[in-house]
Amino acid sequence: MARLAAEQMMRNLPDDIATRTIIAVPLHRWRIWSRGFNQATLIARHLSAATGAPLAHNWVERVRHTRPLKGAGRRQREAMLRGAFAVPAKARPEILGKRILLVDDVYTSGATTNAITRVLKRSGAACVTIACWTRVLPEHVAGDGVSH
Repeated sequence: MARLAAEQMMRNLPDDIATRTIIAVPLHRWRIWSRGFNQATLIARHLSAATGAPLAHNWVERVRHTRPLKGAGRRQREAMLRGAFAVPAKARPEILGKRILLVDDVYTSGATTNAITRVLKRSGAACVTIACWTRVLPEHVAGDGVSH
């Protein structure tokens, strides 16, 4: 499935993809241990292999475990993710001036990608572009005044 997702996503990638560094939305280690894999990382690996763009595994870490975001509204998600991601000090020199493609499997409210983009930009990234496999339409995000 990750290969199929990457193949479909490639149609919408920036033309300069080979010059960017690919990063997958990281999961907290507890989530990795329980699930056994990170679907965003699997997709990112296929994108890297297909485009020649380098894949960086250590540029962003999920440093705080959060409960699953399912059912949370936009503001709740943003609050829950505050301080959840960090750039390790050893990665900062590598990030400086880089154009990054951040890969996520599901884009719901943007809270996760916004939080990661913030820490990458604070660490000197020139630009961060988001690529996701699927997107939840705003009217289907909990807490937006729509019954589900």
